[in-house]
This record gives sequence, C-alpha cells and structure tokens, in this order.
Amino acid sequence: MARTSFCALAILSGCLLVSCEDVLKEEPRSVAVETFFNTAAEVETAVNGIFSPLRNSNYAVYETTLECQSDFTNGRGSWAPLHGFQGLDDANITRVGGLWTAFYLSIRNANLVIGNAPLGKSISAADVSRYVAEARFMRAFNYFQLVRNWSGVPLRTEANMSETDLKKSTAEEIYSLIVADLLAAEADLPDNPAVAGRPTRWAAKTMLADVYLTLGKFAEARDKAGEVMQSGKFSLVPIATKADFQLKVWGPELVSTSEEIFYLKYTRQLGQGNYMLWVSNHPDTKLFNFGGAYVLYLDNASSYYTTWDAGDLRKTLWDKINFGLGANTLVSSKFTDQQAVSQSGAGNDDPVYGYPDVLLLYAEASSRADKGPTAAGMEALNAVRRRAYGKPAAEASSIDLKLADFNADTFLDRVLTERSYEFQLGGKRWLDLKRTGKAAEAVLAATGKTIAQKHYLWPIPVSEMNYNKGLDPTKDQNPGY
Repeated sequence: MARTSFCALAILSGCLLVSCEDVLKEEPRSVAVETFFNTAAEVETAVNGIFSPLRNSNYAVYETTLECQSDFTNGRGSWAPLHGFQGLDDANITRVGGLWTAFYLSIRNANLVIGNAPLGKSISAADVSRYVAEARFMRAFNYFQLVRNWSGVPLRTEANMSETDLKKSTAEEIYSLIVADLLAAEADLPDNPAVAGRPTRWAAKTMLADVYLTLGKFAEARDKAGEVMQSGKFSLVPIATKADFQLKVWGPELVSTSEEIFYLKYTRQLGQGNYMLWVSNHPDTKLFNFGGAYVLYLDNASSYYTTWDAGDLRKTLWDKINFGLGANTLVSSKFTDQQAVSQSGAGNDDPVYGYPDVLLLYAEASSRADKGPTAAGMEALNAVRRRAYGKPAAEASSIDLKLADFNADTFLDRVLTERSYEFQLGGKRWLDLKRTGKAAEAVLAATGKTIAQKHYLWPIPVSEMNYNKGLDPTKDQNPGY
C-alpha cells in the first residue's frame, strides 16, 4: 500500500497486554496512513494492531483445531470430524477460514508498519529499527502458521499489499521470507521486551530454531537453540505439585516467568482474556468460573495414557470426567482461573514459546544433526523430564534417561513423546507428526484410522478464491477440496 493512499484500519490503541489489572484496553481507531506513522507512539499503536487478530479467541481456536488432529486427543461436537482424519467438514472449513483471515489481517498490519515506519517524520532511527523488527517477527510468525497448514499461499508483503490479485507462492518462497524476516528481527530486536509479551532477539532465535528444524536444517536449528540456552537468561520454573504447574507455570496472575520467551499475553478484562479455558475445561472441575465446553478429551484406557509414567506430574493435568462418553474420559485441567470475567476473559497467558521449547528443540536437532543422540541433547531432554517429576532441572536424577539406551530413531520418538506431554493444548503434536513424517504411523497405531491425503492440508477459503483473481480454483485449491 502506498504511503499516500488512505487506509481505514482497525488499529488497536493501548499497550500490549500483560497479566495484571492496570493494562489499557485496546480500542479500535480508523486512521489515515499518511498522517499516522510519524511518532513512536503512533507506530507502537500500529504494532499493537499486529497482535490483535491473533488474540481474542483466534489463537486458542487455532491451537484447538490442531490438537483435535493429534493421534491421542479427541475432539467433541463440531470439532469431532477433525479426529476422523478424512479432511475437514463444512464446520471446520469455515473455522479455518476464519483463521486464514486472522493471520492475513495480522500480516497486513505488520506490512503497514514495515512499509511506513521508516518514513515517519518524528521518530528516531532506533525506534524505527525496533518496531520494524517486531513487525517482521510477527509477519514471520503468521506465515509460519500459514505455510505449515496450507503450504503455498499468496505472499503479501509491504511491496505488494496494494495488489488485490496475487498468485500462490510456493512453500519454499514462503519459508524464504520467514527466514529472512527472522534473521532481520534477530539482529534488531532487544534482549529484553519493551513491554511484556513483545518479541526479543531470543524469541527470534527460538522461532528460527523451530523453522530450521521444520526445514530439515538440523545443525542450524541446534545452533540457534543452543544460543538461547547459552545466554543464561532462561530457566525452568521449579515445581513440586500439579498445582505448581497450574499456578506457577501457567497461572492467571503471573506477569512473566523465568521460562517465558514469547507468550501471547492476556488479562482479566472483557475482550482481553484467554479463551482456551472455556474450550478445554469441564464445569465439574470447578477450575474455571464460567464452566467450559470440554472440546478436547483423552481416554484413560488408551495406550498413550496407560504408558505414561504415573510419576510424571503432567499426567495429572488430565481429570477423569464422565460427560456421557464413559467412565474413562479425561478432560484437561492445565489452565485454571476461578476469577475470570467472561468465557474469553481468563488471565492465563498462552505459552507459545518457552524454555521447554528451546530444550526440546535442541535435543531433537542435535541428535538429527549428529545422526544420533548427544550427551548435551540428552541433558536438555532430561532437564524437562526432571522438572515434570518435581525434581531440580539441573541436577542428575534417578528418572534420567540414559544415552546408551537410544539410537537416532528411538531418541526422536522419545523427544516427540516428551513434546506431547509438555505442550498439552499447544497445538504442536499434529505439526510434529507431519514434519517428521510420522503422522500416518502414529494415527494408525493410536486410532486404527488411515489419514486421507486431503487431511494433511487445510483448504484455501472460498472467499479468497473469489476475491483474489490471481488464484485459479481448479489448480490452486489444496487437494481434495
């Protein structure tokens, strides 16, 4: 979009939200591009607008959609067809269409900052550099979600955002932009967030490790994760009980923790809270004062659950609740907030990237780079396990796994299992299975179902096909839709 053109934006004013009660509410404001990006305060308001489409309920819906496609987590109600692995039905096609819109709205707002902040008349070069870096980090973040779920998509940047009709770029082209944006963000972001929840260079390094791992660039992934580990800035929060996980790691009143790297921030205000608690909780748990839709559930007779060591406190984050599907039904109690202000008004932040991500990314990447597990990678994996058993993360323990017991294949399986335990409700399991080529095997073993080829990608929304004449509905739609 040219700087001289008028754009009626829904840019959100106010600060990025943190888990406290004195934050400002975001209020929509329509602005003209040519008069808005002149001061640091104006550009910061525009940067805040990049986050808004992901917050509200959208990112929780995104994570839930992915969780329902895992091999072990079942979906209830309109989410149930996702666990059939036969492609998306009409309800879920509509649901992911809304996510497509949210990701592209966030990208549009990022592009506005990237394209216009450098032209501001009353803003320092240092502020421009930081805000553009934040926008590039977030643009990469959105495209990373798009490319993993839709593959090739239209590539909209600050250079072409005034163009309505854009062809579908390849996945390789999307990843090229993601890496370029993250490298630029890594160079220009600060060590510490200006406001809780804003990205830092450590967040950029962590996401680069994740992207490199997805691309099969294992040495690069190992090295980026290693840089975060070697910084000494992060550590796992010590825990001794289930309640410690609920309150000290993901609690609704936390502002930040020693393991936070990049979280979506929420607070107990109308329209400003976390929606995942409504999605995941059941009213009988009494952990969320607005009940819950218990969309996701486990079966405690499943091999996944029965082989999970009882000493692992993360296993206790699933409560037995018979809501009509039998006595073996388990519902998540990971998140709890008994003082939320609405169904989407819980104060718990969303741990998108934390120090456990870094440790497990390093464990996997180091093994795959070296064609077998390394001592440093095993130590990273064991640190996560020790914390899960209520033990000091940095001290050797009786529950430690032994390097000699694993080869490259069995260690990868162990890391993936550990990730499934650690990142409950995070939407990471299905993406892990896809990127490692293990989805068909894992789903068949856990459910007896064969994944339809169309199920691996989500359909491009009809609205995009109708609006964007650069797309050919007969050639550009993902297979099976």
